[in-house]
Amino acid sequence: MTATPLPVAVVTGAARGIGLSIAQWFLAKGHRVALIDIDADTLTQTTVQLKEELGGDAERVLALHTDVSRPDQVADAVQRIEAVFGRIDALVNNAGVAIFKPIGETTFDEWRWVMATNLDGPFICTQAIAPLMLKHGGGAVVNIASISGLRASTLRVAYGTSKAALIHLTRQQAVEYGNAGIRVNAIAPGPVETEMAKKVHTPAIRADYHDTIPLARYGSMEEIANAVGFLCSPEASYINGQVLAVDGGFDAAGVGLPTLRRPSI
Repeated sequence: MTATPLPVAVVTGAARGIGLSIAQWFLAKGHRVALIDIDADTLTQTTVQLKEELGGDAERVLALHTDVSRPDQVADAVQRIEAVFGRIDALVNNAGVAIFKPIGETTFDEWRWVMATNLDGPFICTQAIAPLMLKHGGGAVVNIASISGLRASTLRVAYGTSKAALIHLTRQQAVEYGNAGIRVNAIAPGPVETEMAKKVHTPAIRADYHDTIPLARYGSMEEIANAVGFLCSPEASYINGQVLAVDGGFDAAGVGLPTLRRPSI
């Protein structure tokens, strides 16, 4: 009897933070995982760490230095994944960048940089990977959007707009790919306790979030990974075209942050 091959998950922006937590979730569930990231040095360090943790199962990790905004690089990465793993069952479009500036100070180059990664990337990656998914019966895609894609906030003209567009892209993909056997959903994280958040969120901003979020805390990267994993799992087999806000009730509260509400144009 031929053994059933382990399922394969592809995670972009996987070298650190939320992307790494998502990759670790899949590995813990027995998947093989392809890590895609533009930061070669951090990707190398992360891959070494994961392989050491896996020991004899180190071959379950494949690292690919790739710019998701470049169709040629993404195509090469997908070919490599097929050559090594033979299939793709789940794709998590997590790679993202941000510029936090007033509208009047955001340059067109900064705008395009954010759009290229946050919006073009998920379009390019999903389009490139879908045919391989369909060769093996379908799969699941999760796009990592943001609460900033559901509600406007100061200093996020490029970031928030890219994530709002990604949410609509998710629905477009769900309608078309769903017919073929690929489910597509989105996660909209609220404030998450990442290394970047620790660096850029001032005590005043943190206090505002704690006051505004009904659960009165930041989310953890593991909580985001759990939500992503669920949407990729058979347990979510009838969920398609949805946006799940993993935000402690932040979007439901509907109140902006006082610290950020100031004239900025």
